[in-house]
Amino acid sequence: MKLVSFSTPQGSSFGIVRDNAVFDLGKRIGARFADLKALIAADAFGEAAQAIEGVAADYTLSDVTLLPVIPNPEQIFCVGLNYAEHVRETNRETTEQPVIFMRLPASQVGHRQPMLRPPESLQFDYEGEIAVIVGRGGRRIAEADAWHHIAGYACYNDGSVRDWQRHTTQWGPGKNFYRTGAFGPWMVTRDEIAPNALMTLVTRLNGREVQRATTEMLIHGIAKQIAYLSTFTPLFPGDVIVTGTPGGVGAKRNPPLFMKPGDVVEVEVDRIGVLSNPIADEA
Repeated sequence: MKLVSFSTPQGSSFGIVRDNAVFDLGKRIGARFADLKALIAADAFGEAAQAIEGVAADYTLSDVTLLPVIPNPEQIFCVGLNYAEHVRETNRETTEQPVIFMRLPASQVGHRQPMLRPPESLQFDYEGEIAVIVGRGGRRIAEADAWHHIAGYACYNDGSVRDWQRHTTQWGPGKNFYRTGAFGPWMVTRDEIAPNALMTLVTRLNGREVQRATTEMLIHGIAKQIAYLSTFTPLFPGDVIVTGTPGGVGAKRNPPLFMKPGDVVEVEVDRIGVLSNPIADEA
């Protein structure tokens, strides 16, 4: 099942995508679930599927504006330096435990919405990644149990303002400029992607492939990330874990390859879909 958060002139809602059609769950079960995060917290995917049985679609994808899959997460965790090629190109060391930083919800946009290059920098870089959406929350989750805490998966672009990222040893400013990241186009539910299933991640800039990796290349796998994060803080339904970017980032190319207005960046995960965003300057 593919689940989305979206808006129309009538307001924000959430729904199911089938082919090019969007079925509005807010219209049908919104009295019970305020948004996609609430649906996830209730593990009500079966109820959602039943709610659209035998009914006509409400919209096509072109009728709606897709929002970040979870517009209102409690927490967005990002894992850095989690592919060996990326560790090498940054001249860093592989760490025994995952490198963690945070993103803010306002730093994200949805599928086909412009990622904004801020006026303070020309060093706007792409980072294609796979996002994990937490389903069942918990604390000190064992790796063996981690897969049971996943609601689903999405594509992510951890857009980075590199010079601001390098201001200090803390990366937060360069990772949190307004509307510089992207999250979408939808969440594919956990029943469609088996635990430890091989996923292939590809990033393209203006149609040119700039990153490619598979999940078997992760240094710290998804289950370990969940176990590690849940050790120092509780995880909540709808939390987002952005699992790391492979080598090939623009800042480490010769010459550097940064995103600029008019570009289009795509992050494709074979079992999920394609997240596509144009680049624009922040007004």
